Amino acid sequence: MLRIGLTGGIGSGKSTVAELFGRHGVPVIDADEIARALVEPAQPAHQQLIDLFGDDILGADGHLDRARLRQRVFDNPRERRALERLLHPLVRREIQRQLDTLEAPYCVIVVPLLIESGQYELVDRILVIDTDEALQTARVAARSGLNADEVKKIIAAQMGRTERLGHADDVISNTQDLTHLALEVKRLHRHYLALASRRDT
Repeated sequence: MLRIGLTGGIGSGKSTVAELFGRHGVPVIDADEIARALVEPAQPAHQQLIDLFGDDILGADGHLDRARLRQRVFDNPRERRALERLLHPLVRREIQRQLDTLEAPYCVIVVPLLIESGQYELVDRILVIDTDEALQTARVAARSGLNADEVKKIIAAQMGRTERLGHADDVISNTQDLTHLALEVKRLHRHYLALASRRDT
């Protein structure tokens, strides 16, 4: 099975592109969804987070206050690296477990920090969703309520656009409308099916 690693900066449109691949019947594994599940109160990573950062990262209901944790780690690179050291191996293990259950010509694995975390070793090709910083900032601010400076801080903490594109096997430029995006996904869907078919012969 051909494994496509889908990545891009915050606000680039990764989730939308993943959903469009899903409409073609392509299995999608989402690292963010896995990470969210791993830190639920019943999961071991929940207590490990408390041990690392204290219980002030929890909301009143005992669940992780993601906004509070995000602000804390983006203000402190050392703590951000500690969070990544905890979660990345757990996420990687669960991605591999899900991969082992799939039967399809190809699948899409959505990992925002695919390149930074070294998880590109899990995939055969890297698909980068690319957009400019102004669009990223506007999209994230609109959906999250963060101000422009907060969004720019998150963007600055991620891999730079040029460097990310340097790792890409395929690129979708998400600067137009949804119709254009759907056509780009359809084009790559055909391409990946052809690549997967050649691998099987």
